[in-house]
Amino acid sequence: MTTVRGKFISLEGGEGAGKSTLLAGLRECIEGHGIELVLTREPGGTGIGEAVRSIVLDPLHHGLAAETELLLMFASRSQLVREVIEPALRAGRWVLCDRYVDASYAYQGGGRGQPVERIAELERWACDGVQPELTLLLDLPVAVGRARAAGRGDADRIEVEADAFFERVRASYRERAAAEPGRFRVIDASQTPAAVLLAATRALTPLFGEAPR
Repeated sequence: MTTVRGKFISLEGGEGAGKSTLLAGLRECIEGHGIELVLTREPGGTGIGEAVRSIVLDPLHHGLAAETELLLMFASRSQLVREVIEPALRAGRWVLCDRYVDASYAYQGGGRGQPVERIAELERWACDGVQPELTLLLDLPVAVGRARAAGRGDADRIEVEADAFFERVRASYRERAAAEPGRFRVIDASQTPAAVLLAATRALTPLFGEAPR
């Protein structure tokens, strides 16, 4: 019997958008439909990826060049695609990823000023055509998100950036969502966690109709 390919969902958003809370709710929802789910994150998700994460987010590495950061993100992503995401999808499992390629367009592109064409070329090379069926973008004003994130403990290398950086990140995310309305669902993350989860689960409904039971 041929295995039905799994579904790939990515979750995007700026600092303090509530991704961690939503991930827990989405996991319960998806597994409640009897679907085997792989939950992963970027950068990270593999042994190599987690090592890259420690480099990229360590505040001591403040001298990391924007080009180096971009390449490290795609090195981690390439490993994640080949070691985790693609094998899971082939086996019929769903994958829910905390950030994926759109994060590089937003953070390294919008935030750091890396050319979109450069990021797109890296995507073609590193991701082997693996793209989410659905991307949930948690959107909220930068000031609100940063206020939320301030209570989480010590800031990492990216979280210490100025508001202007995160305004560019948000703008880039919103531009990508507007350019690909068929893949993106933009969710107002200033709502209550329950309202955010409801909006997200409604966005998943078309995928459940195609899922094996």
